[in-house]
Amino acid sequence: MKRTLLCALLTIICSLAGAQEGRIVCDESCDIPTTADHSGNPGYAVVSPVGYGTVPMIQQAPRLTSLNGKTIAVVGVSFMTSVTHPEIKRLILENYPDAKVLLLDEIGAAGVYPAPGITRKAKEEFQRKLIEMKVDAVISGNGGCGLCTPKETGSCIAAEYLGIPSVIVAGPGFSDQARYTALNNGVAVMRVAEYPGAFAAQTHEELIRNTREVTWPQIVDALTRPITEEELNAGMSATHGVIRDDAFFGTLEEIDSYFKDMNWSDGLPFVPPTYERVQEFLKYTDMKWDETVAVLPIAHRNSTVWHVAVNGVMAGCKPEYMPILIAMTKAMGGPDFRHTLASTHAWIPYSWINGPVARQLGIDSGQGQINEDANIVLGRFMNLALMNLAGYYVKQDRMGTFGYPVSWCMVEDDAACLRVGWKPYHVRNGFKLNESTITTGSTLLWGNNMAPSTTDPQKVMELLAWDISERCQFALGSGRQYTFRTILMTEPVAAILAGKYRSPEALDKALVQNSRRPVKERAFANYYANPGSAKDGGEHSLRQYTGHIRKAEGGELTPTAPWYDSPEAEQMTIPTMKQGMTAYLITGDSARNKVQTMPGGGYSTIAIELPANWDELTAQLGYRPIKEFYLR
Repeated sequence: MKRTLLCALLTIICSLAGAQEGRIVCDESCDIPTTADHSGNPGYAVVSPVGYGTVPMIQQAPRLTSLNGKTIAVVGVSFMTSVTHPEIKRLILENYPDAKVLLLDEIGAAGVYPAPGITRKAKEEFQRKLIEMKVDAVISGNGGCGLCTPKETGSCIAAEYLGIPSVIVAGPGFSDQARYTALNNGVAVMRVAEYPGAFAAQTHEELIRNTREVTWPQIVDALTRPITEEELNAGMSATHGVIRDDAFFGTLEEIDSYFKDMNWSDGLPFVPPTYERVQEFLKYTDMKWDETVAVLPIAHRNSTVWHVAVNGVMAGCKPEYMPILIAMTKAMGGPDFRHTLASTHAWIPYSWINGPVARQLGIDSGQGQINEDANIVLGRFMNLALMNLAGYYVKQDRMGTFGYPVSWCMVEDDAACLRVGWKPYHVRNGFKLNESTITTGSTLLWGNNMAPSTTDPQKVMELLAWDISERCQFALGSGRQYTFRTILMTEPVAAILAGKYRSPEALDKALVQNSRRPVKERAFANYYANPGSAKDGGEHSLRQYTGHIRKAEGGELTPTAPWYDSPEAEQMTIPTMKQGMTAYLITGDSARNKVQTMPGGGYSTIAIELPANWDELTAQLGYRPIKEFYLR
């Protein structure tokens, strides 16, 4: 209705004003109004790429009048809480002697607040204890990274849902993430006490002093100052309109500026999402335009078929890519895929396609594939979808310290898999050979590939084992013991390996046995480069920690690996791989012997569903029927 009124209004203006202030034009159906500025640049009516949030705002309880006589829970495990939290307890009892303080070991913590409809035992247990112990306020922390901040904010959200005032302690740069995490989960006002600096980079004395002088006054203020109308209004969402209504009208330059202001653009030029362009995408799915594709964390927005199409238009995708875009959006909801995306360590999301639709549409699997036209716009769609459909924004809740490369899309060469004698990835995961699927994943490493210069499959496996044991999620292998990895290999390398390892599963088993790391290396890295709290207790403590790692991570005496120049026949090592956590793909330049190890997050695979009249639609565009791209 708004579009019709707008077009009618423009027609009247046009008849009255003529061409004096810029020509106004409507097409024959009066569907896409356009205009022109003084330089003759055309204007467009464009629609919004953002779905509406699905979580209603709760009514928050009044803040406390005083902390005296209150029971206060001080919880959290991240970033030097072993120093800051006991100090917060001392400060509470020093200033409010009639208060009671409960620490983490007495009451626990909620962890990341679960998405709507999801039950998480830690949250339920934490809320039960808050009620049972008659807690009056919750102090949580410390938010010092992109993953720990939402985790520690979860305890505050759980408290607010029970009517218990809360505050989270967070470092600079993580305050907005804490507030946005709460807002996405129905808490309009999340109070933050900001700690000055990076927790793990400060001495024990600095942590105590800053907690007393900087953080403590903010904690008291956050728990006792009444919530204002300004805070509530800043947190509440605006009234929703109709999702197909025009959101803005202007020239390309004006649209670009408006979308940047609204956080709807990634900063690169994009195709204006006009109503007509979006409608073209809707032809390539049997789903209804307003049907929900996914409700994606962290914003829990209702992303419909319409919103997927809008972001596809903006990314420069062709309309016939719509089934792929819908499947990619669904796959982005996979918990193993999205778990890491907020981290300061900058996991880069990407995807790969299996099946005949990639071959039919000319999405590349060869040399330079991620830079080919079709592949690059699919990667761009993921970048926009992370913002507009899932609600991830750089500097707010995608906290990569040095930023992020743009996402990309690859294709596994299914035909090369069959030539080598291995099943393609999607077939190994329960799909049929001629089904089309898309898998989303993430990585902390791109490039820096290895070129085996031997035809001995055992030696190629050993080179891979060495590469894998060196490349963990975090540099030096300082993070988790076990890591998801994607191994890209070209057909010549896969063919050598297949001479001994008749399947990727057989290769995986050999790599699990051989990809091991000396305990001393692992302990040194995890001790001095721990991604969370610092230890830094000297060489004596490091020796004790090495013993802890040996016991906790399955240290065993194993034959010294051939890549270590050591006179010792055996070394104390730990495993770095678990079966089933690695994806092996045959892809890339078939004229080159290359392997690339990409440690990162987990995977989510979704079938690409084509509309019933797919062949008819694609024939009109000059494509051959899908069955011509089937493999045996």
